This record gives sequence, structure tokens and C-alpha cells, in this order.
Amino acid sequence: MAVLTDRPAAPVVRRAGRGPRTLVNRILGYAVLICFGLVFLYPFVIQLGNSFKTEPDAAANPLSPIPDPVTLAGFERIFSGTNFPLWLGNSLLVTVLVTLGRVFFDSLAGYALARLRFRGRSGLFAAVVAVMAVPGVVLLIPKFLVLKQIGLYDSYAGLVVPLLADAAGVFIMKQFFESIPVSVEEAARIDGAGVFRTYWSVVLPMAKPALVTLTILSFQGSWNEFPHSLVSVQDPHLFTLPRGLADLVSGSLGKGTQYPLKLGAALLATIPVAVLFAIFQRYFVRSPNDAAEKG
Repeated sequence: MAVLTDRPAAPVVRRAGRGPRTLVNRILGYAVLICFGLVFLYPFVIQLGNSFKTEPDAAANPLSPIPDPVTLAGFERIFSGTNFPLWLGNSLLVTVLVTLGRVFFDSLAGYALARLRFRGRSGLFAAVVAVMAVPGVVLLIPKFLVLKQIGLYDSYAGLVVPLLADAAGVFIMKQFFESIPVSVEEAARIDGAGVFRTYWSVVLPMAKPALVTLTILSFQGSWNEFPHSLVSVQDPHLFTLPRGLADLVSGSLGKGTQYPLKLGAALLATIPVAVLFAIFQRYFVRSPNDAAEKG
């Protein structure tokens, strides 16, 4: 009986010994995460604080997150003294068109590479992966020459058409489509659905997590796209937000630091991407099986 009484006591002692150590490790882990979080968030806090400062206060205390006094003069000047509304409209137009185009064309190409069997398929996918490894700055001059040659330079088409397809998006969609069971498509083909019908009505609704991920990445990428706008347009009426903000930072409005105006404009340009990510970020952790069950 003594043996039976002693046996259950051993694990209790070990659990008690591990408890404080686990608690300490957890506290240290959270402390490290909080420190790194503050390091990454502090620049955004400074941006927010300086947006509501007066220009003398921002110039004298640029690293202070507390405005003294609080003023909206910087935001008023953004809308009255700059072409920010025009840049915002151009960015919205270009971003929506590019995002829709990438979601459609990338998913279409990803499905073809994942399911269709044709000669040169492996080589084509290798080329897509190779394009992902090419730095974007290498393509700036060739992109400029091509746009000039085909007559798309300095136009909305020049801002949109070259960005309608993306190698990274094709890769993401191909990998996701390959994780969907083939049996689902076979059932659709037995019912008489063709390749495009199967893709559009059966497979695409199951790819909602990948589509949301691609939408967010495409929206963020095209919204913040600066190098392409630099080589595709020169007319100030075609400037997007990144190009316009770069013009402000370069001192186009005259002398002075003008921190409230510049940081306020950057803050307004950040809000749409942040809101979109906050709304749809939960889909990032969804698996194909979860998508199938939800669908």
C-alpha cells in the first residue's frame, strides 16, 4: 500500500517544480516581445504625435510623442495647400484596378500551373520562381523603355497594365491550389463542368484564404508602389500618393522642416492599408480544409 501511495506523489512534485520555472520563462518571453513591440511601434507613435504639432514644436521636439499644443493645422494644409486629394484619387484608382487584375490573373495562372498538364509546365514555373529572385530595381530602365516604345508612358494605362500580374501571387495561388483535393474537381467534371467552370465555381471559392492574402499583399504593394510610378509617369496630375509624398519630402513646398504636414500626409496614406489588414488578417491562418468547411 505504501508503494501505491507514493507513486502518484512523484508527478505532483515534478509539476510543482516546473510551475515557477515555466511562469518565469513566460514572463521573460512576454517582456522581450513587449520591448520589441515598443521598438517597432515608437516610430509610428512619433509620426502620430508630430502630425498634431505646430511646426515650431515639431522642429524643437521631433522625438516627443506628445504635441504641445494640439493642432490640426498640418492636416488642413495637406488638403488646401497640396495636391493630396488628387494623389489619393489616383492611388485609389490604380490600386483597385491592379488588385482586381492580380487576383484574377494570378489565380488563373496558378490554377493552370497546379492542375493543367502541358508541355513546358515545369520550365514555366521555374521561370516564375526565377522572376521572384530578380531585384525590382534591375527592371526599372527596361520597363521605362518598353512603356515609351508602346506608347503607355505618362498615362493611367502605364501605371496599371505592367502591374496586373505578379510572380509572387502566381506562386502563392499555385501552392494553395495544389493543397486542395483533386477529388473535388473530379466530381465537378463528372457533372459536365469544363476547366474554367471548375476553376471559377468550385476551386476558387475554396481558395478564399489565399485570395484574401493575395488581395492584401496586392493592395499594399500597389498602394505603396513608388519605383514603378517613378519610371512610368512624369505629369504631376498622374502622381500617386508615394510619388506625391516623395515630392513633399524633397522640399517642393519651400523652406522649413514641415514635419506636421509631411508626417500627417504619411499617416493618412497608411490608414487604408492598416484598416484592410486589420479586417482580413484572420484569414491568414485559415487552412484549405477550414475554407472548404466554411464554404
